[in-house]
Amino acid sequence: MEKNLPVIEISNLHKTFGENEVLNGVNIIVNKGEDVVILGRSGSGKSVTIKCLVGLEKADQGIIKVFGTDITKLSNNELNTIRTRMGFMFQNGALYDSMSIRQNLTFTLKHHDKNSSKQTIETEITEALDNVGLLDAIDKMPSELSGGMRKRIGMARTLIIKPEIILYDEPTSGLDTITAREISELMVSIQKKYKTTSLIITHDMACAKLTGKRIMILKDGIINAEGTYTQLEKSEDPWVKSFFI
Repeated sequence: MEKNLPVIEISNLHKTFGENEVLNGVNIIVNKGEDVVILGRSGSGKSVTIKCLVGLEKADQGIIKVFGTDITKLSNNELNTIRTRMGFMFQNGALYDSMSIRQNLTFTLKHHDKNSSKQTIETEITEALDNVGLLDAIDKMPSELSGGMRKRIGMARTLIIKPEIILYDEPTSGLDTITAREISELMVSIQKKYKTTSLIITHDMACAKLTGKRIMILKDGIINAEGTYTQLEKSEDPWVKSFFI
């Protein structure tokens, strides 16, 4: 797929849970190689949007195209083929606590490609951990790591499958300011190195400023505003301004 063609196109996305209409016609386009941030208050539907995008939630209405294919019409097997090209960094890192870091990453690689050789697995693990600056943690258990280190390992696990798209769900939540900045800078360096496309869900304005070339603000189930950090910072809209206070 050529550069500047959309790799994600969400059109008129609706999602309701009982009486609660969470998404009310969301439209999002993300081009190849772009870093897009979705901002929104808690409960605004940011995470629901990402879950619909990877098929963890079924859209009530709308079109969700990934790499030009509408995933709402795919079978599970077809959807899994698309998912192999996407990395999902969960809010809590989502590591298996009973496994060492090496085992966590090995499990991810084997799940992604059952035919990987031992040598390939070792090489890929080494590269992924080196990318996040934690090669020396390879035989540690998740419980031995700080919150920031767990996030880095979560990023290594996302990177190890060489995804074309990385979806970040609150990548800096629960971290102190310095560690959060380090994670944001790591996200930027990964995008530059691997030319990934990133969709970043966050309420952390420092993270949004560092990582997002374009920022969208979700309100009342729709994209309420869109622009660069600088453009949105100058907005006269009271709702948009409230994010910059």
